Amino acid sequence: MGPLSGVRVLDLTRVLAGPWCTQLLADFGADVIKVEEPTRGDDTRQWGPPWLTDARGTATSDSAYFLSANRGKRSVTLDLAHPQGAHLARELALTSDVLVENFKVGGLARYGLGYGDLAALHPRLIYCAISGFGQDGPEASRPGYDAMIQAMGGLMSLTGVPEGEPGAGPMKVGVAVADLMAGMYAVTAILAALYERAGSGSGQYIDLALLDTQIAWLANQNLNFLLSGRSPERHGTAHPNIAPYQSFATQDGYLMLAVGNDRQFAAFCRAAELGELAGDARFATNAARVAHRAALTEYIAQAMRARSTAWWLAALQAAGVPCGPINTLAEAFAEPQVQHRQLRLDLPHKLAGSVPGVRQPARFSRSAPEYRRAPPLLGEHTEEVLRERLGLSAQEIGQLRSGGALGKVTP
Repeated sequence: MGPLSGVRVLDLTRVLAGPWCTQLLADFGADVIKVEEPTRGDDTRQWGPPWLTDARGTATSDSAYFLSANRGKRSVTLDLAHPQGAHLARELALTSDVLVENFKVGGLARYGLGYGDLAALHPRLIYCAISGFGQDGPEASRPGYDAMIQAMGGLMSLTGVPEGEPGAGPMKVGVAVADLMAGMYAVTAILAALYERAGSGSGQYIDLALLDTQIAWLANQNLNFLLSGRSPERHGTAHPNIAPYQSFATQDGYLMLAVGNDRQFAAFCRAAELGELAGDARFATNAARVAHRAALTEYIAQAMRARSTAWWLAALQAAGVPCGPINTLAEAFAEPQVQHRQLRLDLPHKLAGSVPGVRQPARFSRSAPEYRRAPPLLGEHTEEVLRERLGLSAQEIGQLRSGGALGKVTP
């Protein structure tokens, strides 16, 4: 049984930040019910190719993107614009411990699903609202998407080729990291609220904004700016506060060198046959190496190009110098350590037979994460959930379906 076994979550989110949060809650054992718009479902179901293929090799209507963020959930289709659909959603909320939503600010209030509506009837409810800019402020009403948040929140100014070099310019990170980090912050906030509720008996409202989280997790770069008053510049693969800590071209590829202290630098110099650098006052300490980064990088780059990536990996690992290859995803999944840790998983799927996924990284000694369900088909569990949670009969569910509360009626 996962550590959140018995916790009920109503998922009124779509795209990535919210679904990433609720997928992790599901991995931890929570029963997550994902409410979807009946005709198309979560927007990301259509964000392909690539598509999941069924057992006959025919493309389904579910994209790889959707599959990445919706493992472990049960899908229920409800038309919230239909009075009975909104009523069913409210009833499901009243049977839940946690509600997560990412509608526009105030968007759920029109359906009687705002925090004030629900908390009056269910004061133990933890209600997490994820939005682009938060529930108040001059930008609160704007929608927020990952790329624009990476840009506005400063990340793109720190990412990319430095000024003056070929290809210089700001760059977006290769995954929707602003969304993903918002989802992770949402999980930690929900867990904190569950812990607090165990003592107080009361739920609470969590206002979580993508822009806030994007700025919050800039970590050392935030303090680089706040202490110096100067906006950090792009350093490509290099680290702004440590040197040498960047990628270098080898004889046949690339290698990431991550020297974290003076002892490791001395070990690197011995392994690289650059002993003269270890005794050079310009490079004796990390602060000195950062100040003389350009000269140091030139020495190291010349030495790196003389030998293969495999040679460097073997020599530096033997010397205790942190380094690694710059892998493609195919190479990353083929890494012996990745295979040993069994990061890839495969779950049974109603149409495809099985669907691949990636384990979440936390390992528990007792209450292990659960991987019970593949990402659901649209509306796959509607009748099951309405029977189980609300006690509705097959006849009542049929009437709701024919009346349009569960989606438009097929002629």
